[in-house]
Amino acid sequence: MNRAELASVLRTARSRIKPGDVGLPSGQRRQVPGLRREEVAHLAGLSVDYIVRLEQGRGPKPSAHVLGALTRALRFNDEDRDLVFRLSGCEPPHEGYVPTLVSSSALRTMDRITGHAVLVLSAKSDVLVWNPLAAALLGDFSEWPPPRRNLIWQRFLGGGLDRVVRTPEEEADSAAHCVGCLRTAQARYPEDPDLMRLVAELRTGSGWFDDLWCAGRSGSIRATTATIDHPEFGMLTLDCDTLLVPDTDQTFVIYSAPPDTPEATAMDLMRITGIERFTY
Repeated sequence: MNRAELASVLRTARSRIKPGDVGLPSGQRRQVPGLRREEVAHLAGLSVDYIVRLEQGRGPKPSAHVLGALTRALRFNDEDRDLVFRLSGCEPPHEGYVPTLVSSSALRTMDRITGHAVLVLSAKSDVLVWNPLAAALLGDFSEWPPPRRNLIWQRFLGGGLDRVVRTPEEEADSAAHCVGCLRTAQARYPEDPDLMRLVAELRTGSGWFDDLWCAGRSGSIRATTATIDHPEFGMLTLDCDTLLVPDTDQTFVIYSAPPDTPEATAMDLMRITGIERFTY
């Protein structure tokens, strides 16, 4: 492990990222460029002290899981991610694993979609990145620990996207489709250890998931219409479209509103207010 070089790479990466690049509010005037250590720790699900020790070249050897969370938080490309793994004395992710690094071109595309709420999901429904409007609309994804930043885990074992409103029939159909998507991912990436752990945890922890899993359906992420019960703006009916990035098997999920509608007005206001909540 090359602690000094790793520390330099991490400090440089943190300094070049703006809060808005990772779906965080800019907040008050900043004394230093880039993200604060606290923000990196929050995004990666690590302690601030751990980030400090890594950046000072005195941290312990990080695990592959920690390195994955850290490189995603700092938006490394493939080459930079592999460098960080090797500086840490670890092998980079192998072929055949679910890709979880979002390419720089995909990030640039997301940054340009300013009028809509955008998420990027992995093949197993990890929430990899999101824009500020997505956090304002659906909730702050950075509050989920990175191992739990998965829509299917949240749906069956956690709180899920609790602002999404469905009828009982829609809920049953959507849940079956989600499980089908995970089964499709397992067929594509049978050796991925994180995917195997996710499926095992879901089958053990949720009888509902296990029943749907045993039904043997496949699926893929699809476009739909979503109803969101927003705490400030009430019920919003939005188009939810998907765009597949074939090279990485990742999916853009885009929430949008037709122009000149109450939903469009609400989305415009959310772009200004962000994740702030108002008290009356």
